Amino acid sequence: QVQLVESGGGLVQAGGSLRLSCAASGRTFSSYVMGWFRQAPGKEREFVAAISRRGGGPNYADSVKGRFTISRDNAKNTVYLQMNSLKPEDTAVYYCVATSGVVVTTIPSRYDYWGQGTQVTVSS
Repeated sequence: QVQLVESGGGLVQAGGSLRLSCAASGRTFSSYVMGWFRQAPGKEREFVAAISRRGGGPNYADSVKGRFTISRDNAKNTVYLQMNSLKPEDTAVYYCVATSGVVVTTIPSRYDYWGQGTQVTVSS
């Protein structure tokens, strides 16, 4: 079992930055592929980024490439999402996810664990 708790969301102006954190419980954090999804009002849940168990091979949605960076610190059981050059269309609830699978996947159903989400609002 893994419990995920996100933090770092908030209100920011377009062009600004935010850093999301996700703290995971348990002693096997390094066994999980970690990722982030987001969901805007009236839209389906959307893949944002994911990272392998050892921190390599990150995968990003085209909409965030070059602006967002996913990273992890296995010693702190934490995964991060650094978001730069934010746009109003980045406004959404952001969810931290984890899977015991070995593949860095963009498919939401492949992720076993989800956090409660943190709101990110980007004003124009």
